[in-house]
Amino acid sequence: MTDGLGNAGDLLARLAANLASGGVEIVDLTHTLTPEFPVIVLPAEFGQCQPFRMEEVSRYDARGPGWYWNTITVSEHAGTHFDAPAHWISGRNLPNATVDALDPQTLVAPAVVLDFSAESAADEDFLLTRAHVEAWEAEHGAIPPRSWVLLRTDWSRHVGTPRYLNLREDGAHSPGPDADAVRFLVEERNILGFGTETVGTDAGQGGHLDPPYPAHFILHGAGRCGLQCLANLDRLPPRGALVFAAPLKIRHGSGSPLRGLALVPGGS
Repeated sequence: MTDGLGNAGDLLARLAANLASGGVEIVDLTHTLTPEFPVIVLPAEFGQCQPFRMEEVSRYDARGPGWYWNTITVSEHAGTHFDAPAHWISGRNLPNATVDALDPQTLVAPAVVLDFSAESAADEDFLLTRAHVEAWEAEHGAIPPRSWVLLRTDWSRHVGTPRYLNLREDGAHSPGPDADAVRFLVEERNILGFGTETVGTDAGQGGHLDPPYPAHFILHGAGRCGLQCLANLDRLPPRGALVFAAPLKIRHGSGSPLRGLALVPGGS
């Protein structure tokens, strides 16, 4: 090789060739961000996440004859989005815990997909446990360190219906992990982060667990990140995907809307 990259250069050239030929497919993990896309609803005494808003500035008209553009207003945690460690109180004193300070090397990483869609269909309050994770590993192998763990529940199919937030008088009802599962993934599998199809990384009733909202508390307290409102997890294999999850570089940002992408073997 004359470019000095050696085997790494060969690898990138093969990746480019496979992308061009369809040997590697790009799967979009992102929902379209619209004013109608639901955002998490907190108890009334707390501040609320505001929906996405878009105002047209000009569209090839008197306001701007040759161009089209909009002004957007968006919460850091609206739509498909990224949670940095600083998002939760447990991560507030960690170094490099906001989206602008994250190491770019952590934004592209392997992913495993835990498919518990059948269990979630049978029980809207399904909780992923350590035993579930260990059963998955018995079939698919140990979860590699510094990888994304994505929980497939097929909850994304409810977007556009009241069932997505699934709010009732006692709060939201949606699947998520329990504390032992998150501790196992963080402490014994050293994961990079955890992603879900639901509006948060925690179960809808996660406030009743110990600690409350264990995915947020444990993940972010350990300097790990979260992905929410993911789409198309049913198109990813249990192992072998490579996820690109780059948030906007917002100064001191706690999170950001995300255009998440996954590379998978063609035909997956």
